[in-house]
Amino acid sequence: MTSIRTLATLFVLLLGSLALASCTGGAVPPEARPAAEAWLGIVDAGRYADSWTEAAAYFRGAVDSKSWERQLGAVRSPLGKLQSRAVKSAKAATSLPGAPDGEYVVFQFDTSFERKGTAVETVTVSKETDGAWRVSGYYIK
Repeated sequence: MTSIRTLATLFVLLLGSLALASCTGGAVPPEARPAAEAWLGIVDAGRYADSWTEAAAYFRGAVDSKSWERQLGAVRSPLGKLQSRAVKSAKAATSLPGAPDGEYVVFQFDTSFERKGTAVETVTVSKETDGAWRVSGYYIK
């Protein structure tokens, strides 16, 4: 079984240590949080392939759909159903390590699952050229 640590490493590599990103502390656009939460809902429903389809172009270019589905399923499925999730923090950024400059919001959620009482999910959303906010990074610890 793939460990949480292994998946966490995968997600950190996806966008280069987003959890340690330097954030601007600017205002968080109101459209960013619903985008993150909607995407998490897709993941919570076990629709891992759809989560890849709904992610940002940068995300989709960094990992192929089948690899994403396999790796995410190996870690999320053993956790069981979502029990609770609450926003811990939200920080705006225009530059993140390993990612092109742009508009980002890095969310941290305090989350609990059926078989893992305490977890922190980091979800990074980015504003794409069409104006939509989409997930460009995901990290679970």
